[in-house]
Amino acid sequence: MATIPDTEPGCCPADAPQTLGEFLAALDEHSGRIPLDELRIRLSNLKISVAEIHRHARFGSDRYQRNLLHAGPAYQALILCWRSGQRSPIHDHTGSSCGVKVLLGTATETIFDRTPLGHIFATGSGRLTVNGVCATQDSDIHQVSNLESGDLITLHVYSPPLLCMNTYSLTDTTIAAFHDPVMTCFDGDGI
Repeated sequence: MATIPDTEPGCCPADAPQTLGEFLAALDEHSGRIPLDELRIRLSNLKISVAEIHRHARFGSDRYQRNLLHAGPAYQALILCWRSGQRSPIHDHTGSSCGVKVLLGTATETIFDRTPLGHIFATGSGRLTVNGVCATQDSDIHQVSNLESGDLITLHVYSPPLLCMNTYSLTDTTIAAFHDPVMTCFDGDGI
């Protein structure tokens, strides 16, 4: 997720901390794709604790899990939960903007580029710690991993919702469509 430069004043109150309710209400005002710089600024200003989202913090045993926090008119806010060693597929966000804030643990992001023949290769790697924010969109190719011994919890905002992404292989030029499930049942988890 590429770090983007600060924007000109007027996007949103850059120095005003927001609660989770205020954050979601501000995003709910959008009927179209939320600008990437606004996602980054709002996530940076968001004051949130793991305790506030604990009922949405569900982990998968075999892979990271995407849990719906809130669906707005032009976005989804998801809580992603990662056990040690879990990672996303190498993917892009074609058609969506994505802002991420780390709530617990340390996320490692590996960024990829494509050769003229369509192979991908890593161009860099970085770490985001608690309260770290980053943003990406469209054809940026990356992988997010939990390479630490403890759990990782991240807040992701996708605008519009990211229902399908392109995934990439390190061994060939195959690009595949991947429908990453979003878990939505939390109150009582069934009967």
